[in-house]
Amino acid sequence: MTVAYQPSLLDLSAGLDGTRAGDPVTPSPRLGPLAGSVHRQELTEGAWVDSRPGWLRGADELFEQLARCVPWRDERRQMYDRTVAVPRLLSFYGGGDQLPHPLLDKAKHALDDFYADELGEPFETAGLCFYRDGRDSVAWHGDTIGRGKSVDTMVAILSVGDPRNLLLRPRGGATALRLSLGHGDLIVMGGSCQRTWEHAVPKTSRPVGPRISIQFRPRGVR
Repeated sequence: MTVAYQPSLLDLSAGLDGTRAGDPVTPSPRLGPLAGSVHRQELTEGAWVDSRPGWLRGADELFEQLARCVPWRDERRQMYDRTVAVPRLLSFYGGGDQLPHPLLDKAKHALDDFYADELGEPFETAGLCFYRDGRDSVAWHGDTIGRGKSVDTMVAILSVGDPRNLLLRPRGGATALRLSLGHGDLIVMGGSCQRTWEHAVPKTSRPVGPRISIQFRPRGVR
């Protein structure tokens, strides 16, 4: 799949391999630390969101490889009395499936280590969404298929490509939090967030490039 987007200036800056800012060199993807660099925002009803901007350096290279190599699929869903196209491309990797890039395995293991005591289990699945432009979106929802409907859990989202806004609100309420995610940013929604809050990526008329989100979830959470 061929796409065009605006690379991150951070990915083109010096510091990883001795190149100077502006040199046409994109560093190989690599993860930064989580300890000491994750900021938690407490929400309501036991929900919280952790954020770690720029966790992945060299995110543009990973974006290009995922856009090209992942077996993306269109999906259609029943909405009331008609079947409609899902406004984004999807791919899903279950427990035991080989992830499409070794760095995603490293990311999953790093999340497992960092959240081991709090989550009490590993992240198991990876769902990928490809937002091709501003017309692609995801409506307000919580990941409540399975255990997320009744118990506290976590959903970790790593974003690559151009930033898009992720909105969060108390279930049925007004938008309370707006996060711009792309170019290697990480957020983790935890506690009661999936059942007491909702999140969405709205459509936008602004010119935006493509973005891929990778959602890591524990067993039985969708």
